[in-house]
Amino acid sequence: MGQDKPKYRPNGNLYTSKAPEDDESHQMISSLFLGPHAENYEYFKSNIIAILETTRNARLNYFPDDGPFISKEVQASATFTKHTDKIGNAVKKAAELLSKHSVPWWSPRYAAHMCMDMSMPSLLGYFMTMLYNPNNVSIEASPLTMVAEIEAGQQICEMLGYNLDPEVKSAPVGWGHITCGGSVANLESVWAVTLVDWERLARNLKFYPLALRNAVKDFGPLSFIGDTFVVETCRGPKRLFKDLSKWELLNLKVDTVLQIPDRLSVEHGISSKFLQETMKKYGIQSVGLGPLERQYDIDQPIQYMLCSTRHYSWPKSGAIAGIGSHNVVGIAPDMEARLDLNDLDKRLQASLEKQQAVYAVVSICGSTEEGAVDPLRGVLELRRKYQAQGLSFVVHVDGAWGGYFASMIPRDFRPGDPKNAEPPKQTGRGSGFVPDASLRVETQEDIYAMRDADSITVDPHKAGYIPYPAGSLCYRDERMRFLITWTTPYISRAGTTESIGIYGVEGSKPGASAMSTWLANRCIGTGPEGYGALMAEVCFTISRLSAHWAAMSTKTSSFICVPLNLLPSERKAMQDPNTTSESYAQAVDQEKQLIRDRVLNKSNQEIIDEDADRATEDKAMVLLRALGSDLNINAFALNFRYSDGTVNDDVEEANYLNRRVVEVLSVDSPEDDATKIPFFLTSTEFEHELYGDCAKHFKKRLGLAEDEVSLFVLRNVLMTPFPTEGNFIDKMVNIFQEVVEKEVQVCRKRNETMENHHSFILQDGPDKIYLINRSMFHLASRRRQLIASANLDEKSMTAYRDAKKNNPKESYVLSTAQKEDISKTILSDGAFEAVITSKSGKTIAQNVQVKSFTAIKDRPLNSKYRDHAYPSGHMPFYLYGTPSSLHIDHMLLLAPNIQLSASNVALSVDPPIPAEKLKNGCILYFDGVQESAMQPFLPTSHLVGGTGPTSANNFFFQAGKRFKVSVFEDRYGINAGGPGLGDVDYGKRLATGEVVLGGEIWVDSEGVNRDPFKRPSQTAKWKEEFNKIGKELE
Repeated sequence: MGQDKPKYRPNGNLYTSKAPEDDESHQMISSLFLGPHAENYEYFKSNIIAILETTRNARLNYFPDDGPFISKEVQASATFTKHTDKIGNAVKKAAELLSKHSVPWWSPRYAAHMCMDMSMPSLLGYFMTMLYNPNNVSIEASPLTMVAEIEAGQQICEMLGYNLDPEVKSAPVGWGHITCGGSVANLESVWAVTLVDWERLARNLKFYPLALRNAVKDFGPLSFIGDTFVVETCRGPKRLFKDLSKWELLNLKVDTVLQIPDRLSVEHGISSKFLQETMKKYGIQSVGLGPLERQYDIDQPIQYMLCSTRHYSWPKSGAIAGIGSHNVVGIAPDMEARLDLNDLDKRLQASLEKQQAVYAVVSICGSTEEGAVDPLRGVLELRRKYQAQGLSFVVHVDGAWGGYFASMIPRDFRPGDPKNAEPPKQTGRGSGFVPDASLRVETQEDIYAMRDADSITVDPHKAGYIPYPAGSLCYRDERMRFLITWTTPYISRAGTTESIGIYGVEGSKPGASAMSTWLANRCIGTGPEGYGALMAEVCFTISRLSAHWAAMSTKTSSFICVPLNLLPSERKAMQDPNTTSESYAQAVDQEKQLIRDRVLNKSNQEIIDEDADRATEDKAMVLLRALGSDLNINAFALNFRYSDGTVNDDVEEANYLNRRVVEVLSVDSPEDDATKIPFFLTSTEFEHELYGDCAKHFKKRLGLAEDEVSLFVLRNVLMTPFPTEGNFIDKMVNIFQEVVEKEVQVCRKRNETMENHHSFILQDGPDKIYLINRSMFHLASRRRQLIASANLDEKSMTAYRDAKKNNPKESYVLSTAQKEDISKTILSDGAFEAVITSKSGKTIAQNVQVKSFTAIKDRPLNSKYRDHAYPSGHMPFYLYGTPSSLHIDHMLLLAPNIQLSASNVALSVDPPIPAEKLKNGCILYFDGVQESAMQPFLPTSHLVGGTGPTSANNFFFQAGKRFKVSVFEDRYGINAGGPGLGDVDYGKRLATGEVVLGGEIWVDSEGVNRDPFKRPSQTAKWKEEFNKIGKELE
């Protein structure tokens, strides 16, 4: 389409090129996976055989004198053979179905979700362990894998920067364990910070001090320490614990609270058992949360705060933990979907002024939709700022996606070091060379700062390339885990081997996950030479794809491709107050061309070679690092140009394009053959209420109008290091472009007004007819609510009225005899030829001459003209006609909707409506009819046919039905666009009364919402597919 496309080289891809001998990093990485084409199959197979042989030997060597329990004779029996054959056939069929219907995560063609080929060490670790099926709930059920879980927790803690040496006194000892996933880990972190152990001891960071203070008061079991036990307040001064205020108790620092049991033991000789028994009486498990809150006059809910782009597990955790999802407060994102520190500062200031406590602030390290890393350093600085003013809270990092990227941080990394801005040195060369990329300096420093967070969620089953389920939760201070145990607490028992099952939300859990995680971490390594090297190559891969999304479209392209993350030139222009729209566009165009020249048209080796003579700030590798998201997720969106080059400004139509593209490049039905999809992407949605100005700015860059419609966004995650050399990524991008250009043509057809067949609902009047356009939201030529008056030739009018007389309850439709442009011919000329048919399809009159076609209402139904919510408390209609012949048509204010029309209604209102008002059309409300509660309506067949509560006998809109109504003047012109067309001034009613619907009723909830371009839906047949396996067992 006139686009400047890269000059691709036909030199093959990584699979057919030989990796150079000196690229040891890539050689190591290549040894970790089965491979996109199962290149390492023999190595994997030999390990599987070794595991099976070891398993067999373990069984043979366990009291070998017991002898066999399944004899050769049994194995040779017909029944035994029959059943083993059945199982074998079922296994083969199940394997065939998996190979057919499973998404090929392992292929570099897959660039959608956080899924990729799992590492061989992790697969082998899981496989070898699941044969023994250990349950990591206790040591006696899993003696080895329990140790593996403890070791895996230490591996992850060390990777994150937590201290593991008890001899180091400058930092507490960290601790971590394996969970079934990040959602459970997040829930556990909420539990640890917000709740109490209902059966044992209230150790919650917020409520533990309150409960303890009751035990220290006069005549309490701990009153003997009241005059001597002092603690450091959030603001610094030390005071007697018993004299602390409610606000001070709620805002003790994490370290202060965690030190209390140890201090009571060391300073006052109080045993763990005595403290436990005491707190049973005074804790929430005894007195209840309500009485404790009333006693301390806690009348404002304590809150969690995190970026509104958060994972869905956070409001879910708030609901499960009992703090309420509404108290998981969303902080606005910045333009690139990171937490906005200014908004967080304002929220914390408000909490301080209202003295409303805060449980925690969550900093996201790698948001699941955008790969954004929140400014953790800024969050920690705000905590120090507010602690100095008396407000303290936990800082938790949701690093489910980003945790393993900590392996990329150099061992000698120091925040602020100028060398952090330099790209990493490259050691390889040749056609198979895959360079290493580093993270942005800001990202590195925020990941480095995780060592100062109180707790961190990490998912090994994401960027750890480990099978599901494998999440983890790590604590900076190991004592924090005692907040979520269900047994007697330990005091200063660092390093003790213990049953991990007593900690956290879960009970039974697979030891295979722990072993898989431990073995992968051990074989690959959690530092820069292990996972860090893998991540470095993957970062380079995603950067090359980011370069395509950034520079793919030009001014002559049929579509626009815009990444969420700003180009360096955009960031610079936004910070320059002298930037004009012209200079902004020029700078962006120049940078896009630079990307094409230095990246898209170059091989990996050429990029590195040409960078050798450039200054650091001018290197292509530095430019690549600045493109895309913080952590390997690209969020980007498409818009299209009309045939005349005009850019579409309708958000809903841009969404439509993006949806169609992702439908082609993803699996959403069992009928979709995953093996035929050449390139995989996924999608997300930027909801207006969650993304706010971030979504608004993104829309602006796409050329879209400002509105409150959510933006549908494409998304790709790349976890493979393999496809960057040769033309493989370029091949995938070409596939993407071809799909987009094809779908742009569909968008043009549905949005460019052209000649089409039009049909109108007929309504009779004494001297003229009224016509209601059969609107369609999904077709530009019919995307309008048009009500008009007209005259018919005498013969046709007679035929129409005779048909009505013979069948008064039938509805009739007038359709254009040929394709017409409704604006250029019908409205401008006021005349056209038509055909009249009954709704059931019977022809009533042909060669109908329509004359004096005059619009009463002609209002656009494009998304930017629609309301943002359905009417509440009423249902609005247009009222028009003459005092002796009145008709109504339901106002289409939002999509999807329903077309409801009634002819010759009986209106009894006071005072009567003047004829002149009716001629121009009024607005009539069905008072008390809750449209918002009924939308979206069921299909028409459910409303006007069949049985049940929504059948014809029960549907509210039918002949003879009576409604209380109010009538208002329509304040807007014939061609006015919304939103707000149905808004009225209640103080200026024209009349009130009631209406009775006449015999001619039109109900259609399908036609108005029908998408003529929608691909045929295919019925899901998962059960049928599984039945194929079952048949093998019959």
